[in-house]
Amino acid sequence: MLQKIPRRNFLALATGTVAFPNVLFASPKFGEDNPPTMLDHILLGCNDLERGMAFVEEHTGVRATFGGVHPGRGTRNALLSLGEKHYLEIIAPDPQQAGVPGTRNLQELSEPRLVGWAAHPGDITPFATQLRNANISFEGPTPGSRKRPDGRLLQWKTLVLRNDERGLLPFFIQWSAGTVHPSADAPSGCKIVRFAIATPNEAALQRLCTQLHLDVHVEHGEKPQLQARLSGPHGRVMQLTS
Repeated sequence: MLQKIPRRNFLALATGTVAFPNVLFASPKFGEDNPPTMLDHILLGCNDLERGMAFVEEHTGVRATFGGVHPGRGTRNALLSLGEKHYLEIIAPDPQQAGVPGTRNLQELSEPRLVGWAAHPGDITPFATQLRNANISFEGPTPGSRKRPDGRLLQWKTLVLRNDERGLLPFFIQWSAGTVHPSADAPSGCKIVRFAIATPNEAALQRLCTQLHLDVHVEHGEKPQLQARLSGPHGRVMQLTS
């Protein structure tokens, strides 16, 4: 978790399972699963944004574009479309905001890895009511924004679970009306073909996902882990884990 700022809050405001990611090239012959219906984006953390962009380009053949900075949060990002309403956010410390607390975990990453994901529940206000009625504790909805390099302002609201099962569960996001979804104009050519959660306690986590209306694939694993499989335009498949 990021020092001083709870991990769930950092990920939501910046818009785990400490293991290096498995990255592989393979022919996309395995069965492709549909990603969760509500999946909005996945976050790939790294200690240097240029290095993270080069890493993704090397393994997919597509270079992400610079997205902007998160003032006061100490981070900046780059974006890559993964198909309609899905995108990859590469997130790293912003050198121009040195000293901002809460980014130590990103600074210490020796290799890029998944650090979280976001889901879009539609109108976030009635969704919050549903969670409250189900006695699921959360914070928000909280407004957020980021200015793009072209000067356009992106705005959103986020809701974060007080217990996100150490990053296995997402934070929830609703993009404001008039805001262009990042998947619409980020570099294209890749798509997400599989997203899953591995955990030693798959039955309990599956019950939580059902309560949250998340149709994410939950499977048994030796350790808690997020898993994503991305297909690139050159017939290669990149697999990332947390």
